[in-house]
Amino acid sequence: QVQLVESGGGLVQAGGSLRLSCAASGRTFSIYKSGWFRQAPGKEREFVTSLTWSDGSTAYADSVKGRFTLSRDNAKNTVYLQMNSLKPEDTAVYYCSALFVGRGWDSWGQGTQVTVSS
Repeated sequence: QVQLVESGGGLVQAGGSLRLSCAASGRTFSIYKSGWFRQAPGKEREFVTSLTWSDGSTAYADSVKGRFTLSRDNAKNTVYLQMNSLKPEDTAVYYCSALFVGRGWDSWGQGTQVTVSS
C-alpha cells in the first residue's frame, strides 16, 4: 500500500505562485506515475499533471502548460507542483495521486485547497 500526504495549499492573489508537495510512503517502488488532479466546486475532477518515475517525463493539461511545473525528489519520494501565474479558474481542491501498472490511479491524498482571488 502507498500513502500520500499533500501540503502547500492556500490563498493567493491572481498572478501569484504556490508550491504543492506530495510525499509518498509505503510501497513506493510500485508507483509508476505520480500526478495531480483538481476538483472545483460543481465540477468533475480533472487531470492536471503527471510524472513518470522511470524516466522523469511529464505531462500537463493544456490549461496549465507553461504555468505549472512538476518535479521530483527521488530520495524523499516526493513530487512538487510549482504553480505560477495563478488564475481564479485554478481555484480547486488539488489531489495527489499514484498510478500503478494494471490498476490505474489507485491511491489518493486527502486533498489541499488552492484559492486564487481576483
